[in-house]
Amino acid sequence: MKNFFEGIRTMQALRVEYKRLVKANHPDLGGDEATMKAINNQYEKAVEFIRVHGEQAEQAKAAKEVPAEFMAAVQAVATCKGLVIELVGNWIWITGHTYEHREVLKAAGYHYASKKKAWYWHAPEDSVVSHGRKSLNQIRMKYGCERIELDARVELAAAF
Repeated sequence: MKNFFEGIRTMQALRVEYKRLVKANHPDLGGDEATMKAINNQYEKAVEFIRVHGEQAEQAKAAKEVPAEFMAAVQAVATCKGLVIELVGNWIWITGHTYEHREVLKAAGYHYASKKKAWYWHAPEDSVVSHGRKSLNQIRMKYGCERIELDARVELAAAF
């Protein structure tokens, strides 16, 4: 039996190939029913395989690849005392005792969000226009939040 989805590792590529195969082999479009059943069966198995193996590997790879500009933004404020640094989605949010460190934050490329009473940094390609409609807690709930602890910040700054 032919393997219709050989070499496909992502869900997006799987969907594209499935649609192409359906157009070419659907019984209503000149194909035969046995081939279509085989395609559907292999598609279900491929979806499960990618969910378990393929996308986990891609996510792990992406998690290890941290852009240099992101690391530089964290490193620039890592030794400032009294700051609470949080990774929220692809953005860095800083709260806490920020007033005394405002010049360091500005120099590192952070911007102040007055409605949220917090400083933020993001890569240029991650910019969003929302006009401050969501609170920082709503943003945390939507994108997830990871707090960088003081010990981790000092180790991070020393590593670079």
